[in-house]
Amino acid sequence: MRLENIIALTHGTLVNKPFVNNFENIVFEIKSIKRGDLFIAFDETLIQEAIFNGAYGVLFDKPTQISDTEIAWIKVDSVTDALKRLLRFRLIEKEVRVYECNEIILKLALQVITEPNFIAISGNIQETYKSLWDVSQNTHILFCPTLTDKDIFTNIKTLSSNVIEPITIMEQTLFETSFIYDNVFYERQLISPFFIPYLEELLHLYKTLKINFRLRKFTPIEHFQAVFTNKKFEIKEFGTSDKVLIFEPNDSLIKSEISFLKKQANWAKIIYILPESSYEIEDTEHILFYKNKKEILSLLREATFHFALIVGVDKSILSRPIYHHTQLTLEF
Repeated sequence: MRLENIIALTHGTLVNKPFVNNFENIVFEIKSIKRGDLFIAFDETLIQEAIFNGAYGVLFDKPTQISDTEIAWIKVDSVTDALKRLLRFRLIEKEVRVYECNEIILKLALQVITEPNFIAISGNIQETYKSLWDVSQNTHILFCPTLTDKDIFTNIKTLSSNVIEPITIMEQTLFETSFIYDNVFYERQLISPFFIPYLEELLHLYKTLKINFRLRKFTPIEHFQAVFTNKKFEIKEFGTSDKVLIFEPNDSLIKSEISFLKKQANWAKIIYILPESSYEIEDTEHILFYKNKKEILSLLREATFHFALIVGVDKSILSRPIYHHTQLTLEF
């Protein structure tokens, strides 16, 4: 990419008069630097090493000593924003097609095998850049605004909620589902029926875009995540205990998850452990509030329950490792 284009796209200022006017690649990892590259200095302590490794330019946002006047030194307000602008321009050139979804759909999509022309993306600007800089023309991109910066993309489309071909559930527990989709039977998938409407939207997107996909097996995502424990809250193998802690970090899902539990497990004793003064929920009889994470285990020890929905924390409050649940690998 030409130096003048880099300056224009990043709103940068060239602070010297270099002998170079073109760069082979844009790089921010020091181990990847090659002769002719532009180094994006997220870590200014690596600038001298980048120059030694052959960098033809340095893009920086902190006070920096100009040590080699033959290469280009480009000052910007923010290296993060500069990289966003460069990537945005690149994606416009590639005529990518971008779709926005919620966090659950994105995390399910990350577990599905698809063709190379469909990419589910999650991460910061550096991770996103590495995944998308070399995408093919007209690639389809799926992202979630809470996991990836929306400013990277233009002409964003939303997913259609009008699912033409629904998933048919054959058997289910609270945390496993066997289902049929498009005449294919997926047995004992480690996905709660709670997530099936989200999966329907994702599969509908694949069908609409004519993207071939394969569902092998799902692993738990960081929502409505079930951990089986004994009375001492030692973690047990999946399905081997009648005491289950369900972790949910996203407070926007709480009301729908409570409704799901009441409907699907009306036989069970269920409690809800929430951050203090956070939610307006009708079933106050079974709600316990905590001020800090250290109180959660004490509340659990004092309560009688089959299922405990715990909001605002993850399974790391339990000290012992999770045993992996054995599943069949699905082929089709």
